[in-house]
Amino acid sequence: MLFPMLQSVQYSFYDWDGIGPATPAGLDNWKAIFTQPELLQSVVHAFVLVLFYTVLPVGLGLVAASLIRELKPGAFSTTARVVLFVPQVLPLVAAGIAWTWMYSSDGLVNQVMRAVGLDQYTRAWLGDFTFALPAVGVIGVWVMLGFCTVLLLAGIGKIDPVLYEAARLDGAGPVREFFAVTLPGLRRELAVCTTFTIIAALASFDVVQIATQGGPGYQTMVPGVQIYRLTFLQQHVGQASALAVFLAVLVLVVIWPIQRLGREK
Repeated sequence: MLFPMLQSVQYSFYDWDGIGPATPAGLDNWKAIFTQPELLQSVVHAFVLVLFYTVLPVGLGLVAASLIRELKPGAFSTTARVVLFVPQVLPLVAAGIAWTWMYSSDGLVNQVMRAVGLDQYTRAWLGDFTFALPAVGVIGVWVMLGFCTVLLLAGIGKIDPVLYEAARLDGAGPVREFFAVTLPGLRRELAVCTTFTIIAALASFDVVQIATQGGPGYQTMVPGVQIYRLTFLQQHVGQASALAVFLAVLVLVVIWPIQRLGREK
């Protein structure tokens, strides 16, 4: 693992097409990340996807896990868990293809909108310059929600029931009980969920490549797709390596404080 990582660092300081001789490029590849709009924009888009891959799935997962916890064990409770977790089991390529069909002009999304009288808002979602990135983000919410829900549900199961009983004796309602008992008891699970989903957002590739290939224009371009295009389509291996190393460092910088918070007692 370490050898190709170190090679990527080395390549980032060269101008190389992957086949011929490499020539030293100094810091030019690194400067391009901050000076070329399409490269910098891809990083910004990755952080926008954090909202969809992390904030919404973790928030909705907390709500879903809290509600499922209140259900009596049985067929409905089991079915709810399975339905929520199924997207996590499916290959991301399959999810991207399915949602591409759903987002098409005659796809399920537009059909439902027409059925409820929202014809004027229908569009080719993945081809719209304004809504393409949020549309890709919704796929991320759908994929990550089940993972977050099941993990948080398992975490809730480890919380001592005595704490809930004590909270109820003190007059705490469901909301107060959630913030006083459930949320503090899920510190480690929340750290794992947040770490996993942030990495998925910043390093996203499969869904974006299948659904939009970074388009329309550069509206859904993310670093993972940009690295692929620079390497295999444009033969700018040095530039791609610089962006890949920058992305790896960025992921570590973002998740390090989250891991620290998850370990604090």
